Amino acid sequence: MSAPTDVAFSLVDHDGRPVDAGSWPGRWLLVQFGFTSCRVVCPRALTKLTEALDALGPAVADRVRPLYVSVDPERDTPEVMRAFLTASYPCFTGLTGTPVQVEAAKQAFRVFARRRPDPEDPDGYAVPHTAITYLVDPGGHLARHWPDTADAPTLAADLTAVVEGGRVSPTAPS
Repeated sequence: MSAPTDVAFSLVDHDGRPVDAGSWPGRWLLVQFGFTSCRVVCPRALTKLTEALDALGPAVADRVRPLYVSVDPERDTPEVMRAFLTASYPCFTGLTGTPVQVEAAKQAFRVFARRRPDPEDPDGYAVPHTAITYLVDPGGHLARHWPDTADAPTLAADLTAVVEGGRVSPTAPS
């Protein structure tokens, strides 16, 4: 499946405020989909993205808004998202919403996520999902995306090049 070129969403942030792609004027949006009870992939991705963001100079870092979009709106309320991110990934703004809103955001980014039984999860299910990081330019267009295999130094270098240089091809090298 190809990546989207224009993205739109309407969700709520981890403080319960309605937000959309235009809620951060002039900012590049670094978008990661996941869920707070994910045991492996999401914590690894958020840690890697935090390391990449920490490596950016202030001129670039101040222009990037990292967003963590839940694929599990039943468990990930704004309060749950806020507690999760504040404890371990405070640079991220958590986004969630109704199941319909989250589904629309997933479709806008062409993210796959489907609930499945998981006997090891206390709630009895997990939500396997696409593990791609997206960068949306200030105009709401996809500027770049990276696979889960991209490391923090690569992400930091690419973010710097894209944010300082403007719009580029949406496909990043693996």
